[in-house]
Amino acid sequence: MEPTQTLLVAVVILLTILLFIVGIQVILVMIDLRKAIKRLNSILEDSILGGGLISPEKLTGVVEMIKKNKRIEERGSRQ
Repeated sequence: MEPTQTLLVAVVILLTILLFIVGIQVILVMIDLRKAIKRLNSILEDSILGGGLISPEKLTGVVEMIKKNKRIEERGSRQ
């Protein structure tokens, strides 16, 4: 084999190994992200429905206030 072919084969092998390692890392990050989202979802479900920290009525009130572009200070002072 010529030196150019040898170099080309070495580069292809190294890039293949590198892409394989990067692919494994991406899969691990996606799995970790999925676990974090599931955990956040369970925390939010507990806080809204089970724990009673945030009642659905208060949550919809905040959403309506945001939709109407009102600030908290303006909410109580109607003239």
